[in-house]
Amino acid sequence: MRIAIIAALPGELKPLVKDWQRVTTNERGIKKWMLSRDADTWIAVCAGMGADAARRAYANAVANGPVDMLLSVGWAGSLRAEVPPGTVQVPTIVIDAQTGEQFSLTEGKRNWRLVTTVRVADEGEKTRLAGTYGGAVLVDMEAATVARLAEMHGIPMLCIKGVSDAAGATLPDLNPFIDRGGQMRMARFLAYIAVRPRYWPSLLHLGKNSARAAEAMRDLILKFMKDKNVEKLIRTGSI
Repeated sequence: MRIAIIAALPGELKPLVKDWQRVTTNERGIKKWMLSRDADTWIAVCAGMGADAARRAYANAVANGPVDMLLSVGWAGSLRAEVPPGTVQVPTIVIDAQTGEQFSLTEGKRNWRLVTTVRVADEGEKTRLAGTYGGAVLVDMEAATVARLAEMHGIPMLCIKGVSDAAGATLPDLNPFIDRGGQMRMARFLAYIAVRPRYWPSLLHLGKNSARAAEAMRDLILKFMKDKNVEKLIRTGSI
């Protein structure tokens, strides 16, 4: 079985792939790792934030052959106070905020919703999304694209998200610092932040929560690697 993990940023995968084989790729902004275990081949690819980057990551993952399952893995923002940062969540419904499409990932009764947007959602946008999409608990930028690819190719998908920031977190607008390839312009961002100390505490919390969330995602994925029972995985999540 070939399973592809599609993420946006290397930090989301770092705890998971530290012992995996790093695969050299000539494509700018794409990082790739592989692991063979028992009869399975795991392929992890990150290509940046947003829909276009997710499509590039998928294309790279299947470059040497089709995959049997997709995992959309990465950080997401919380839309509800009861979904705390640093935890791992397993959404069962993914909503594309741009098109209105909804993708049901399991046949279970639990409706744990994630909304995918084209921009990083700030505090105000999170409030709007929570009100517009009743029951939505998370927001990200890639899951709907991965879900659409899974549907197009007739393969199952699992969504595993680590909560990086709380619903009410006050963070700087990250969108001006994301280039067309979905990569963070880190030098410009650091220069911007350096003279705005009001954001320093919230960014410190973001860093700590993101690291905890990445480790939580790793732990849940390792459980899934041992037993590919989706419903069991959902029951073991922090839900």
